[in-house]
Amino acid sequence: MRNNESGQSMVETALLLPVLLLLLVGILDFGRFLYSYSHLNMAAQETVRVGGLGGSDSEIIEFAHNYVHLGDAANLDVNITPKELDRHSGDYMTVDLKYPFQLYTPFLSHLFPSLLWIETDSTIRVE
Repeated sequence: MRNNESGQSMVETALLLPVLLLLLVGILDFGRFLYSYSHLNMAAQETVRVGGLGGSDSEIIEFAHNYVHLGDAANLDVNITPKELDRHSGDYMTVDLKYPFQLYTPFLSHLFPSLLWIETDSTIRVE
């Protein structure tokens, strides 16, 4: 005796499709996060190099805002230590970059209701 199984694949697809779509969007979010982090890390290295070669704080901040292409450059937070007046040749300076990251995955965005912040820093010796 054969059972009528004509709707079985439709039910299985309906059960698994949301899980597969959630997994796909999660993979895309993870890839966006890794790209954003690596881009911000490279931006921190290039920005601190400007300061290491004698650039002023305003030049360093302007370079960072022009270099970062992750969205709105106004959201980029640049912190320079020590400040321009306290920096001398042979000292070490650090540039910290901080940028907000918004998740698109439905359940993860509810677990982290506020924005995630990507933070990177880089240190160089001033010449």
